[in-house]
Amino acid sequence: MSQLTVSKLADQVGTSADTVRYYERIGLLPEAERSASGYRLYGNEAVERLRFIKRAQRFGLRLEAIGELLDVRRRGLCPCGHTRKLLEDRVAELDEELSSLASLRADIATMIDELPEAASAGAGWQCASDLIQIRSANPFGDQPGNQPGNQPSNQATNQANQ
Repeated sequence: MSQLTVSKLADQVGTSADTVRYYERIGLLPEAERSASGYRLYGNEAVERLRFIKRAQRFGLRLEAIGELLDVRRRGLCPCGHTRKLLEDRVAELDEELSSLASLRADIATMIDELPEAASAGAGWQCASDLIQIRSANPFGDQPGNQPGNQPSNQATNQANQ
């Protein structure tokens, strides 16, 4: 059996040594054997396990779900049903994300249509886009009488209303 150090294992599967250590720490990889000098030593099964983890991540599965699949496999059970459920849930998430992105795209396209062409945007041009309008720093409106220091007192307001 081939013995790989953490860095050689990471290089072989295209990840970082820190990631390998993290996966070991959270239980996605079994604890590695140690050399006499204390280096982690991994066998070929660690290579296959890391490749499985990377493939599952490519499909958007989270580490917790990947851990569940590895646990099902470790118990000698077929993970097909669980895998199917996880992937169906992932497809539903993707559908929601695609819907949100389509809505965002439509909003951006509408904004583009409302903006003047770059060639017509000369000095002093007025833009009606809500995105780039600079609103007054005065939260009470543009009228000086509505500013906090100029608010009529309750007593003056009550007298005016009588």
